[in-house]
Amino acid sequence: MINLEKIRQDFPLLQKPINGRKTVYFDNACMSLKPLSVIKAINEYYSDYPACAGRSSHRLGAIVTQKVAEARKKLAEFIGAKKTEEIIFTRNTTEGINLVAHSLKLKSGDIILGTDKEHNSNLIPWQILTKKIGVIYKALPSKSDNTFDLEKFESMMSGKIKLVAMGQTSNLDGTSLPAKEIIKIAHQHGALVLLDAAQTAPHKKINVVDLAVDFLAFSGHKMLGPTGTGVLYGKKSLLENLEPFLTGGETVEYSTYDDHKLLPIPEKFEAGLQDYAGIIGLGVATDYLRSIGYEKIAEHEYKLNKYITEEILKIPKLKIIGPADPRLRSGIVSFYIEGIDSHQIAILLDETANIMIRSGQHCVHSWFNAKGIKTSARASLYFYNTLEEAEIFVKSLNKVMKIL
Repeated sequence: MINLEKIRQDFPLLQKPINGRKTVYFDNACMSLKPLSVIKAINEYYSDYPACAGRSSHRLGAIVTQKVAEARKKLAEFIGAKKTEEIIFTRNTTEGINLVAHSLKLKSGDIILGTDKEHNSNLIPWQILTKKIGVIYKALPSKSDNTFDLEKFESMMSGKIKLVAMGQTSNLDGTSLPAKEIIKIAHQHGALVLLDAAQTAPHKKINVVDLAVDFLAFSGHKMLGPTGTGVLYGKKSLLENLEPFLTGGETVEYSTYDDHKLLPIPEKFEAGLQDYAGIIGLGVATDYLRSIGYEKIAEHEYKLNKYITEEILKIPKLKIIGPADPRLRSGIVSFYIEGIDSHQIAILLDETANIMIRSGQHCVHSWFNAKGIKTSARASLYFYNTLEEAEIFVKSLNKVMKIL
């Protein structure tokens, strides 16, 4: 069982009332809170060794170089990668996906297969390539309950599909793909697989070797880490054959007026001065998550999701997006009420009860437009949230419905 009282002491925002009330933070799918250990690691960089990694030969530079190397090793262990050079530091999941999209040497007629509820970060880069070089993008429709249709996926696979690029866990409804089966089928047809793990890494254990996934991208800011940090994992053999789409300082071994030689991976993909404080903080975030344990996180999120689901379904005309079983929706409860603007719900929950949720189309505009649904409200939970907060949310939502 998670020791909530102890854990919540690590998150400053949870100790600060707003207008005399507790803050109920239910926007974790967008941004998680940061524990004191991560904040301390960031501050220590700026106060104790604010130098460049790999560039400066003085003692401060040596400290940063070592700390960044330690963070890279932690991130490799965090996702089960065997080689630290397979960890590319990025600003976020979006940059990681764009790196693959613009470096994979796709050509006209190549097919990229996604799902019908991809985040814009895993949709727009492929749409850009359809216009730029003539690749073809296809979206696999989900089942009626919004879960993945493995049979349909297998029937759509062919040798013409060069890349399967899918969100491992949906930020829309919290459902997860049968990733291992998808990867096996894709490989049987000669396709590579890229997983958007932005919503997976904070909540579920990942082992890239066990999955046999080719590329996997995730963000630091959703998993207790600093903003502007992320990771792209790629199999070493694939990364070595990719050309970087960002180049410059720290990516080359040498240059002349006429030519240059790129550094090996991972350096050739990490152009310019990096967010060293963020990278070090991200490494510490993995320490924190490991100390909690993913089984405990999943069980706690289910407990909260189950309570909220059962209670809010009592509200007339309220519909939850995704499967009815909260265990299949991780820590996400995305819902809409016919005739009610979801933005109004979110604003009133904030103004009347200090409850922070997300409203809108959650960067999945394509799905909402296809379904004819304007917006939804999304409560997204994490291990530091409490049953008391869930009760406050349900009670406050019922009050808001009487106003609207």
